[in-house]
Amino acid sequence: MSLTTADSSAADASDAARLHLTGREATFAENDIIVSKTDARGVLTYVNDIFLEISGYTEDEMIGKPHNVIRHPHMPRCVFKLLWDTIRSGKEIFAYVVNRCKNGDHYWVLAHVTPTYGSDGQIIGFHSNRRVPTRKALAVIEPLYKTLLEEEQRLGAGRASVEASTKLLMDTLADKGMAYDRFVLSL
Repeated sequence: MSLTTADSSAADASDAARLHLTGREATFAENDIIVSKTDARGVLTYVNDIFLEISGYTEDEMIGKPHNVIRHPHMPRCVFKLLWDTIRSGKEIFAYVVNRCKNGDHYWVLAHVTPTYGSDGQIIGFHSNRRVPTRKALAVIEPLYKTLLEEEQRLGAGRASVEASTKLLMDTLADKGMAYDRFVLSL
């Protein structure tokens, strides 16, 4: 895997100071797959070498930590709500996600997240494979996520902000005549 960085103007100054965002995008090879597994609460139980290389963390820093340790502040919470609601219901989901590296860089992925079942048929964890998204897809996703995030920020940190951005997302998808998964896979 080869990492490269490209300048991005996405990071705003206040978030950069608080969360050490560089505005640089890290990338990984098209044929690489980032893999992680969590328990049912979202705590990491496995990460592959590509995950570690792109994120800049060591295995010891990741195992036992919540998966959201790599959450980028520019990722709309409503998309994570949709993701968690979907996988907790026993369904798979494809989603575009921007993550934060340990050094403050960011990287985009097309994630495929599925529940893992125990012998009793109950969900015991989640498995995620992530690939490099196309630039064409990101040209659609980035402005959509920016709009969703602005809606969340406009209403503050409470539940109402996630509900409002979720409604905005669902209205946008309804205008396109498709559900989120179909929309994601159409890009």
